[in-house]
Amino acid sequence: MLLQGKKLLITGVLTPQSLAFGIAEHALAQGAEIILTGFGRAKSLTERSAKRLKPGTEVLELDVTNPEHFPALTEALRQKWGRVDGVLHAIAYAPEDALGGNFLNTPWESVQTAFRVSAFSVKELAMACAPLMPPGSAIVALDFDNRQAWPIYDWMGVCKAAMEATVRYLARDLGPKGIRVNALAAGPLATIAAKGIPGFKALAQYWGKQAPLGWSDKDSHDHVARTACAMLSDWMPSTTGEMVHVDGGYHSVGAPPVDTVEGAEGVLATPTPKEG
Repeated sequence: MLLQGKKLLITGVLTPQSLAFGIAEHALAQGAEIILTGFGRAKSLTERSAKRLKPGTEVLELDVTNPEHFPALTEALRQKWGRVDGVLHAIAYAPEDALGGNFLNTPWESVQTAFRVSAFSVKELAMACAPLMPPGSAIVALDFDNRQAWPIYDWMGVCKAAMEATVRYLARDLGPKGIRVNALAAGPLATIAAKGIPGFKALAQYWGKQAPLGWSDKDSHDHVARTACAMLSDWMPSTTGEMVHVDGGYHSVGAPPVDTVEGAEGVLATPTPKEG
């Protein structure tokens, strides 16, 4: 099995609809041992989901805005396992006023919160786990490709771009220790987090028209989960600092086919040759 004997720390599991839940489910099926994280009142939801994944699955407290939680996490993992072979970072949050077309008016306090939770926490989590990670280990951060500006995504987009840069710098500095660090850029998926993004449904519907392989915000979770497991396995030993896309190929195409765009004739279509 792909992850036989691997010990994986998985963050971001809230409900069975969470993308991290599907990844954890596949990881268990591929032979991994897992530990989840949660915090505050939402931790009870994570614990409930943990029982659905596998009875006895442990959930450790981790609030990424609390600096004291990271050394506590390191020690708990040291006592439980002694090593960590893989880490999934699936944590992101932006206050409501940082999304939905309010980019020019978002206050620093909201941006600061979004950045700390969604970007800086990747570095903090990596530093908490790296002392326990042997050569060949992997860190995977869930992403939404932000090399361009998106409608509705606003400051979360900026934070995701910062996260992508953080992944590259972590790959640079942890590579000599044999630790791979990559981002997994998924297309839009129907999750609890997606419900908090204004205009998400319209984006998801448009996505399938442009992606060469098509896309379903409800049925593509499995594709992302399988790719994440491959990235956490030993089968990508020389891939680091990379953004791996699981988006139906959307990122590779500049625009949807002209026959799907209203009014595209004469703009993108090839003119019909005239006689003479």
